[in-house]
Amino acid sequence: MRGSLTKWLVGFATLIGPVVVEADHPERESRPNIILIVADDLGYGELGCYGQQKIKTPSIDRMARQGMRFTQFYAGASLCASSRNVLLTGEHTGRCRIRDNGPPNIQTLRPDDVTIAEVLRHAGYATAVIGKWAIGGDFPETGGRPEDQGFDYFYGYLNTVHAHNHYPSYLWKNGKKVLLGNVVQNVPPGYAGFVGGMATKKVAYSQDRFIEESLAWMEQHREEPFFLLLTPTIPHANPEARKLTGNGTEVPELGAYAASDWSIQNKGQAAMISRLDAGVGQILKKLGELKIDKDTVIFFTSDNGPHNEAGHDPDFFNAAGGLRGRKFGLYEGGLRVPLIARWSGTIPANRVSHHLAYFGDFFATFCQLADTPMPDDGKQRQSISLLPTLLGEKQSQEEHAYLYWELHGGHPRQAVRFGDYKAIRNPLGSDNVELYNLKNDSAERHNIAAKDPQHVALAKQMMDTAHQESPLWPDPPQ
Repeated sequence: MRGSLTKWLVGFATLIGPVVVEADHPERESRPNIILIVADDLGYGELGCYGQQKIKTPSIDRMARQGMRFTQFYAGASLCASSRNVLLTGEHTGRCRIRDNGPPNIQTLRPDDVTIAEVLRHAGYATAVIGKWAIGGDFPETGGRPEDQGFDYFYGYLNTVHAHNHYPSYLWKNGKKVLLGNVVQNVPPGYAGFVGGMATKKVAYSQDRFIEESLAWMEQHREEPFFLLLTPTIPHANPEARKLTGNGTEVPELGAYAASDWSIQNKGQAAMISRLDAGVGQILKKLGELKIDKDTVIFFTSDNGPHNEAGHDPDFFNAAGGLRGRKFGLYEGGLRVPLIARWSGTIPANRVSHHLAYFGDFFATFCQLADTPMPDDGKQRQSISLLPTLLGEKQSQEEHAYLYWELHGGHPRQAVRFGDYKAIRNPLGSDNVELYNLKNDSAERHNIAAKDPQHVALAKQMMDTAHQESPLWPDPPQ
């Protein structure tokens, strides 16, 4: 049923592209279950274990104490669609299909996009995604639904804008709409097709349904290796609700924050994050009840940095943890996110890692955990397994030559992280480059580009090497 892990294949990125290596690894008894929880718009500083002072997150903090917390981990992008594309395919935004938010025919995966779910299913894993999908399935002709991309089971939102509403009238379940009993009215013009407005009759909170579905699915598949991608929609705001009421936070109750003298938006933001934390606690508790906690490696992260779309004050919570910028930007606040990994009895407890890594590394990590090779499909994946770091075998950990991001939309730009340095170029392909030394300037306050032309030139070379023009995202005219 569960094979031993004796050898592994990983791809790692260099300036000239990925190289496949084979290495021996100590034998373990079984292939673990894999759970990856990806919060929506949760900032680097919005968890207690990352320095948060106002919002209570006891379950996630306990998970960090029981495992490993990463301090230099990055999302695939600073917005949801492209970040999730990077996560699932192991290709950074200079090579992957979805490089920004876009129309449905562009913001969708295609059959030749091989996902980690397809690889794990082929290796004998049961696979499920529960929560927000956001990278396909709006219309039948676009494809890209979870069932097209390697997932046996799906429950949640297909469309990004639909996922803005935490009290939707329906959710998708394996290609069929499941009515929830919420009555949606007062939908602003332009959103009616996505049911993106306020629910005046609030019966079912989507986050609670996601946890219920996850618990049931885990129990159903406890006797076989499984991969669960749980993608909550909190603490993402409902911008349409904010247009109507000024408050874009949606949560059934304010809990411990109800009696505070904060604004209603700040109370709602904190309550959403605490409810997210409670859901993580339920997942961890279920692993214990099923007696599979030692057979399961569980990761917790966020798809990008914090938002300011709910009417709350991100600075009040120090949401970015002192980093510059937030969602939609390429400064640290938009890209650096929490990562916590727990594997009871295998990952040493109460560890902190400063290893430089990003969303694309989940692909190689999960392949190694499942004792299956990276696919030989011609893709240039920028993915390095994190397993040596997780096991405390730092001397065996491969390193990235650089990490790369790009955005299109209204302000095409690029960013690259290499060693202690971070460079940002705007517009894409220009000579306008900012350079920061994050070792002594993590807040990116001091642009040292004029003082360090050698690192600027190296950053440009890396950006030019990483970027491959896409017909879906054409380069802007210079």
